[in-house]
Amino acid sequence: MIGTLSAREELELVTLQYPPYEYKDGDTVKGIAVDIVKEAFRRIHQPIRIEIHPWARAIKKIKMGDADAIFTAFKTPERELFADYSNEVLINQVISLYTLKKHPIKFDGNLTALARYRFGVVRKVSYGDTFDRALKDDVIKFIMISNSGESNFQMLLIGRVDIVVSNQHGAKYILTELGSQNKVKELNPPLQSTPSYIAFSKKRKLTNIRDQLDKALKDMKEDGAYQAIINRYQM
Repeated sequence: MIGTLSAREELELVTLQYPPYEYKDGDTVKGIAVDIVKEAFRRIHQPIRIEIHPWARAIKKIKMGDADAIFTAFKTPERELFADYSNEVLINQVISLYTLKKHPIKFDGNLTALARYRFGVVRKVSYGDTFDRALKDDVIKFIMISNSGESNFQMLLIGRVDIVVSNQHGAKYILTELGSQNKVKELNPPLQSTPSYIAFSKKRKLTNIRDQLDKALKDMKEDGAYQAIINRYQM
């Protein structure tokens, strides 16, 4: 039922398979962002459950009011129309470009120079202002869209795309899982460092809980709990 929820009612949070930030291991949802979110909600005594979906479906659930909150979401004007973002940053993500080591692609920070290459991206994922603007302005013309970062790197390895856009920690995790660290290189410089947030569906009218969560996140950063979670993942 859409409306204001009491603090005792369980909230449904949605996210995507996006290791090491959030991912499903058997029946358990794990990850850096998951642990941060769980601790923040624990502090405000708010029960939650976390569901993994393809990102486009997760975004739609927030837009339609079929779920309560989403993470780890970059802030965009389009999303702010239907989502109430936290003021506190959940995770800062450094976004980079990746290609095969054997490929002679070079990057000097100018995406226009890469216009002829095929890029692998995840459906409905924002990669920050720099890359999103290049897509909107048709600077980047050739894209292959998948539902996960894993699929993108698999397409890179078999030659279906030339470049994958990814956050650094996610790329490191996925390439380790695929056993392909020695086949792929990160292009320098990185595109940008972009903050990601937890955002609540406006249709669920949860700004009060959003504000409580902001305070919990701020407290976690001040008392060391936030950094301790990140340190556990050795990032």
